[in-house]
Amino acid sequence: MMAKHFVYHIPVCPFSQRLEILLALRGQQDAVEFRVVDITKPRDPQLLAKTRGSTALPVLETGDGSILKESLVILRYLDEILDGPMLRRSDPVEHAIESMLIAREGPFTMAGYLFVMNQDRARRSEHLDRLLAIYRDINDFLVDWNARGPYLFVDFGLAEAVFTPMFKRFWFLDYYEGFRLPAGRDYDRVRAWRHACMAHPSTGQVTEEEIVKLYYDYALGTGNGALPKGRSVSSFVFEPSWQSRPMPPKDKYAGSATDRELGLVT
Repeated sequence: MMAKHFVYHIPVCPFSQRLEILLALRGQQDAVEFRVVDITKPRDPQLLAKTRGSTALPVLETGDGSILKESLVILRYLDEILDGPMLRRSDPVEHAIESMLIAREGPFTMAGYLFVMNQDRARRSEHLDRLLAIYRDINDFLVDWNARGPYLFVDFGLAEAVFTPMFKRFWFLDYYEGFRLPAGRDYDRVRAWRHACMAHPSTGQVTEEEIVKLYYDYALGTGNGALPKGRSVSSFVFEPSWQSRPMPPKDKYAGSATDRELGLVT
């Protein structure tokens, strides 16, 4: 039996959701204990001692006390040690193909976060064009390797576990930037892939309402628990719960709503 592992994480973090998806797919949600970190408060000195001062999350602590960082590293590690068939492709060529797709995730994620955090309305089209170019590149890749889809291979796999949390976080672009994938063959294959990924039953750890509310501060150009100008409470606080708060204003370029308008104080 595998020794108990611990993951220190932010509950809504997309990098942590990758691990949750893997555990759900393998039916082993209890194999890892998730320990919640409140990013609106200073880090626990004991946690900082474990991570040697790093504040990046998630972090995995193995049963023997080893500390593993970087979500893709942790994801691959858990994939190897959990009981049952691995999520990654066993065929070397197929694993190389899924790795080539996974290599596109970094630029994709960066483009989406820079887009939502942009505060200059005049630069909106620049960010939109950058993100759409990456979508077209992924579309072409999927057409080359599996035109029929919906997944890269037959089933939901490692590449899907990597990208799906980002697809769901980009709900903040739908809400705050009115983002929609254009119609047409340049986007049809990646649209089908994105839809299949987000609809998979193992990926329901977060909701669109939750993402939109918690990531409001990102839409104002601040993240990781930092406070926008004129505000005293982060949108990432645990209380009041996001379920009890009203939907934030969609026009992020008009300035911040108040803590009270956001339901962050009573």
